Amino acid sequence: MTRYVALLRAVNVGGTSKLSMADLRTMCESVGFINVRTYIASGNVVFDSKLAEASVKSRLERCLEQYAGKPVGVAVRTGAELTEVLAANPFKAAAPNRTVAIFLDAPPPADALTHISGQREEEIALGAREIYVHYNDGMADTKLKIPAAKTGTARNMNTVAKLVEMAME
Repeated sequence: MTRYVALLRAVNVGGTSKLSMADLRTMCESVGFINVRTYIASGNVVFDSKLAEASVKSRLERCLEQYAGKPVGVAVRTGAELTEVLAANPFKAAAPNRTVAIFLDAPPPADALTHISGQREEEIALGAREIYVHYNDGMADTKLKIPAAKTGTARNMNTVAKLVEMAME
C-alpha cells in the first residue's frame, strides 16, 4: 500500500459547480482509495492505494471529469516524493507563504528558465518534477509567466509542509 498526495489543478472551491472537499473524499473512496483525507478547500487529498501512480492519476482524473464535465488536471506524488520536494526547496530561508512548488507530471525542460517572461523580483529554480518560485514581493502583482508550468499546479511551502505531515502520519 502506498500513501499518495493528489493535488488538483484549477479546482473551483467557490461559486458555481464547486467541488467540496467532502465530494472529493467520496470520489476518491469510490475509485478504491482508502484512508482518504483532504486539506483546505483547494484540492489537496491524501490517501492510500495499491495502484501505481499512473493508475491513481487516471482514475481520479476520469472521476473528476465526470463530476465537472471537463478535464481536471491532477498532480500525484507519493508521501516520500512530497517529502523530497519540501527538502529540495532552494528557497528555505524565504517566507514559506511566498514560495511555491509548481507540480508537473514530468521533469521541467532543461531550457524552462529561458522561456519565462515578466520576471521582476521572483527567484526561480527547477526541481525533479517541480518548478520552485519565490515571490519576493508577493504573488498579488506578479507578471511572471512560466510556459513550462502551464499545466502544473502550485502549492506554497506551508501547504506542502502540512501535506508532508499528513502523508507521514
